[in-house]
Amino acid sequence: MDAVRVALLREVLAGTEWPSTTRRFAGALRASVVSHGGGLLLVGTEEYEPWHLTAHLVDEAAWSGQPELTPTLVRHRVRSGDPAHLAVGLGRLEAAGRGETLLVVAPERPGTGLLERVHGARRAGATVLSLDGGDAEVRGLAHEALSVDAMEAAHGVDLDTVQHLVSAAAGENSLPGRRGRRRFRDRLSRLADQLTAPPPARW
Repeated sequence: MDAVRVALLREVLAGTEWPSTTRRFAGALRASVVSHGGGLLLVGTEEYEPWHLTAHLVDEAAWSGQPELTPTLVRHRVRSGDPAHLAVGLGRLEAAGRGETLLVVAPERPGTGLLERVHGARRAGATVLSLDGGDAEVRGLAHEALSVDAMEAAHGVDLDTVQHLVSAAAGENSLPGRRGRRRFRDRLSRLADQLTAPPPARW
């Protein structure tokens, strides 16, 4: 999703908590991976594999000049012929530890095996974040959680929408003092926000 479409989505959601909430969550994600020099693991549930979020974060990492945002997709089922970047299985979570960030995307309650592995990664020192459907156990394992429940989804804000907003915000928010000038994509996003804003009221 490009900067103009993200700006339009934020306009639609203006007046709700979602623009600021997703930016705050993206800031926590970015701060964790950048401060540790990378090591972002991304895992879904057995029924839901977060392909789109993985692709968006890869793009944002390249466009923003923050390679630390590039995730490793951890998969529940790996086949022998899969390419290397798609051949990382759940065993990778058992090796996760201090300095790594684990982002769990769970629209529904994960299986016990995944929850145990996430718990083990947290105990080993990994930072755990979750984008979830409101499951209490998933939230309880996360240092930072962002939930989209069924009521919100019924009003047009679903987990896919939130993932778009989070990935865009993760790439556009630069670290303080990193550069003296605002990056091009930040300027473009701000311009799109201005162009799509309603005209000021006239009295």
